[in-house]
Amino acid sequence: LNQVSVRPIQVWVRTAGRIDKSGKVVTANVHMPESSFVKAGQRVRAFPPESKSSMFQAYVTKIAPRPDGITVEVTLSGLGHPDGSNYVMEIVTEVGEFLSIPNEAIIEEGTRHIVYVLREGGQYVPVEIETGIQGELYTAVKSGLKTADQVVSFGSFFIDSEYKLKSSYQTAADNDQQHH
Repeated sequence: LNQVSVRPIQVWVRTAGRIDKSGKVVTANVHMPESSFVKAGQRVRAFPPESKSSMFQAYVTKIAPRPDGITVEVTLSGLGHPDGSNYVMEIVTEVGEFLSIPNEAIIEEGTRHIVYVLREGGQYVPVEIETGIQGELYTAVKSGLKTADQVVSFGSFFIDSEYKLKSSYQTAADNDQQHH
């Protein structure tokens, strides 16, 4: 179970760039709307596509505006891979604090988003929610839940299956009683 609470939502902005001759600075362009999330000092993971095992920790060190977004410079924690000039960058950004739940708590049924909430007596009840921005770990909740509600995050699929199975048995039993 996880408590519904207000927490920061992180989104990874992914882009590609080129490393400079020093082997330490990667420069890339980030377009709107993602560029508005990028700030100096944010953490970055960077790696050359040909060597994903060469993952470098880095930080955003410089941002320059462009008409369609920004140019961002990222400084690696060590010297880059000797054979790679192109890098994939994943910039960890925070888009704000929102009432949110773990992504794995949400069951998608078409356009509907369902979570299971613990109620009195230990019952799990399906609740339809309206979601907002989805981050790497958490999704904002616009409606359907309140702070301190307890939602099932691990195993919600099994609870959903059990709930639907019990509901179908109850419906079948009710239909049998109506016909006799």
